[in-house]
Amino acid sequence: MKAILVKQPGGPEELIPGEYEKPQPKPDELLVKVHATALNRADTLQRQGKYPAPKGASPLLGLEIAGEVVETGAACTKYKKGDKVFGLLPGGGYAEFAVINEAMAMPVPENLSMEEATAIPEVFLTAYQALVWLGKLQAGERVLVHAGASGVGTAAIQLARAIGAEVLVTASSQKIQACLELGANKAIDYTKTSFETEVLTHTNNEGVDVIIDFISGPYFQQNINCLRTDGRLVILASMGGGKVQEFDLRQILVKRLQVIGSTLRSRTPAYQAKLTQEMSQFTMPYFESGEIKPVVDSVFDWEEAAEAHRYMEANKNIGKIVLKVSA
Repeated sequence: MKAILVKQPGGPEELIPGEYEKPQPKPDELLVKVHATALNRADTLQRQGKYPAPKGASPLLGLEIAGEVVETGAACTKYKKGDKVFGLLPGGGYAEFAVINEAMAMPVPENLSMEEATAIPEVFLTAYQALVWLGKLQAGERVLVHAGASGVGTAAIQLARAIGAEVLVTASSQKIQACLELGANKAIDYTKTSFETEVLTHTNNEGVDVIIDFISGPYFQQNINCLRTDGRLVILASMGGGKVQEFDLRQILVKRLQVIGSTLRSRTPAYQAKLTQEMSQFTMPYFESGEIKPVVDSVFDWEEAAEAHRYMEANKNIGKIVLKVSA
């Protein structure tokens, strides 16, 4: 089958079209003809040789797909040949065909295109895990979402509003309006002001209950200062660096704070399947009604994967970058 290969660890130019062995579905897997896949930061790190695929996973890039079932494993009962599905993978999405565990597959809503559907799995599962499973966000609480215009950020804004929370976000100036249109109550331009000052001013010095953070080290002190008593800080990445120069741990004790770190790709298949089923049950009515929508920034032909990676690494996107897979 055709696939996008990594010639050797390095920059986007190392992504080349090529041939790779077509996968065969295990008893609990579906073989899917891939119509679309989407970019994730993990793809760029794996391309550089910094984030290897989990043991047993395809070494090909691509953590999410949307497509048509062409073959079902012997133990599969939920889907049949011809069904349109989308979902999260441990790898292998940049290809004509991919296998997905049936428990991780979701039906493509009739009102969504394949390109829109493939923009859902990673960001909405990550956001749901962070907000609901880890952050325990409740109606009436406040949440601060960093990188509000990112894929996970745009998903988190919409999920938090559906839960009934007040949503504050940080974003660069050109992305502020997009966050507000998605439902953020307050959008802070982190390039021009201190988000800590803006958060505390907006909340009358009360702070927020939950923070979803991708920056880590440089934001840690401000995040702690922005949390109210019993607040929860959920760290999903360390894009700004993983070290904190100096910090007084007594702040965590006095305010009874929780600092939680998590990744999704390294979770067990059972964990991911349960998360998929719960997230799907909560969000599917919203997707079908259009109240929640996948945010697609741009669609590249999959043979333009290198250009798509450059675009992501330039931080130009608002929402997801999609690769359209052509036979």
